[in-house]
Amino acid sequence: MTSASRPSLLIVDDDPLIQNSLAYLLARDFELVVASDRPQALALLQSAGAPDLALLDLGLPPHVNRADEGLALISELLALDPLCKIIVLSGQDEEAHARHALTLGALEFLAKPVAPEQLRAALTRALSLRQQESRELLQSAALPRILGQSAPILAAREQLQHYAATRFPVLIEGESGTGKEIAARALHELGPQRDKPFVALNCAAIAAGLIEATLFGHARGAFTGAVGAQAGYFEEAGEGSLFLDEIGELPLDLQPKLLRVLESGEYQRVGETQTRKTHARVIAATNRDLRFDARAGRFRADLFHRLSVLRVAMPPLRSLGDDRSLLLEHFLNDYTRQMAVSPCRLDTEAQACWLAYDFPGNVRELRNIVVRLLSRHAGQLVGRAALEAELDADSLPETPAQQASPAIQSGDLAAQIQASGGIVLDEALRRVERDYIAAALRAARGNMAQAARLLGLNRSTLYNRIETLARYGEAIFPSDTLSD
Repeated sequence: MTSASRPSLLIVDDDPLIQNSLAYLLARDFELVVASDRPQALALLQSAGAPDLALLDLGLPPHVNRADEGLALISELLALDPLCKIIVLSGQDEEAHARHALTLGALEFLAKPVAPEQLRAALTRALSLRQQESRELLQSAALPRILGQSAPILAAREQLQHYAATRFPVLIEGESGTGKEIAARALHELGPQRDKPFVALNCAAIAAGLIEATLFGHARGAFTGAVGAQAGYFEEAGEGSLFLDEIGELPLDLQPKLLRVLESGEYQRVGETQTRKTHARVIAATNRDLRFDARAGRFRADLFHRLSVLRVAMPPLRSLGDDRSLLLEHFLNDYTRQMAVSPCRLDTEAQACWLAYDFPGNVRELRNIVVRLLSRHAGQLVGRAALEAELDADSLPETPAQQASPAIQSGDLAAQIQASGGIVLDEALRRVERDYIAAALRAARGNMAQAARLLGLNRSTLYNRIETLARYGEAIFPSDTLSD
């Protein structure tokens, strides 16, 4: 969506005054796309593509006092283009929600009202980072970018090196932000097809009705708007690699056609009867448990087995131990040069906090934290309080007092009841239910449907339970950072 002369900037805010002010301030430097809500933004992106940068308000219609629309849009923008740099424009009372947005992949958040020079500086930093990452993606070999010396990282790198020489499909599994696309590029660049095209499609970023034509191409007149014949991604990949990210989002009715391609290499353009042949290697990735989805009937079991001939697990950052410090140093050195600032360093307490933090957004979150630290504390020694201000509140490491095991965890319920002089059972059960729901939502990164599956509930039941808990004063925190 980049113009030949100016980078593109998406502005999403329901306040016309803010829209006009931002447009007046930024129109000279950016190609602007302005939307008032999430559906309008998505409709614009379907035709124009992902922007280079985005300025998003979290509180969007129809629920302007909640953050779910803005948070969902962050995920959708990054699905369209992982290099898109997102800055959240937030009200002061939304800081907790803005922190959650950073965990999802937003680069930075700015409190409203924001000074023009502060906004320009943030956009300049974001654009510089995007351009640098784009160059690295094009110029560098992928495998050295999978940094770390921990056992899980070494195992993943060994698998990638071993599988690169084959033409069999590979399924890359891992949470969002663990580097699945980098792993896919490593498979391509280390293999014999390194000089052939590498084509990537995020299955979650394309409307369900358009995925078939995007993958296989279409004939002229095949559907409304098909004014000419168009090659699909399989043809564009040629004898190279086709990377299908978020493969679990592929519609069920399209899965047999992908299975046919994997088994025979044959497919047809939409609206044609001519059979075509592809020699592209398919690499798929998912942040879902496809084996579980296959058992539940949400994904074809035969397609899962065909895609997962070879499997690579990209480990979550919380399992990588001291690699978190190695990655910190790597990104500090890298972005200190890019941003032309003096490095910052963590003091002893902040280092301990860094190593204890879970990084729910994985390497993507870590990288963005480093950028914000350098933006705010260049040349300084960063303490624990300053570091915690950049971390997700729900994932902060506990203090020693918080780590003390309550009686319900130790099993000494009788002692707890006796010491308290009795309990109100309904209140105690509500607190336990609240803790389990909150834990499931954290594990699902705020996705309601996934959290419901983890709890063995349907989504409407989970909504009802959350609303009931809120009425009794047991709101799930943060209560309005949930998505569908």
